[in-house]
Amino acid sequence: MSVIEQIQKLKLLLAGLLITLPLSLQAGDVNLPQVPKAKANATEEHGCVTSVKDMRKNHMEYLLHQRDDTIRRGVRTKQYSLAECVECHVTEDTSGEVANFGEDKHFCSSCHNYVAVSIDCFQCHNDKPQGDGTMSSRDMPASHHNMAFNKHSETGATLDNQNSESGK
Repeated sequence: MSVIEQIQKLKLLLAGLLITLPLSLQAGDVNLPQVPKAKANATEEHGCVTSVKDMRKNHMEYLLHQRDDTIRRGVRTKQYSLAECVECHVTEDTSGEVANFGEDKHFCSSCHNYVAVSIDCFQCHNDKPQGDGTMSSRDMPASHHNMAFNKHSETGATLDNQNSESGK
């Protein structure tokens, strides 16, 4: 391709971008998701666990880290617990109803639907508050239950003991 042809293609590209610029400026009018208010009073700066900005950006990392600590090591804390998030953030609407996961009025779904991100947390975990800060699992497979309580499924030995015996 010659230099002249490359310059012509560049001009066409720039012209196309300039034509679409007014459309992208109007994109600010797009309806953002309506995120339900939490039960607790969190501030924009401090949030409930960490700042709102940090939670919006990193919540998935915190939840995955918490999951790994809980499932693989048997460590259970409330700081990044999915049950604690649901307990506070999934709230009743004005008629007293609590939305199911997948509905735009559900705290998690309000943003995940908007950005077309699929999550699988609620295939097993409750999507509604239980009232006591716990989250029972629905029909947990035995292997998952053993992992959650740090036990090897066949021997009943804890994973920590098994790992130390095998030199891991």
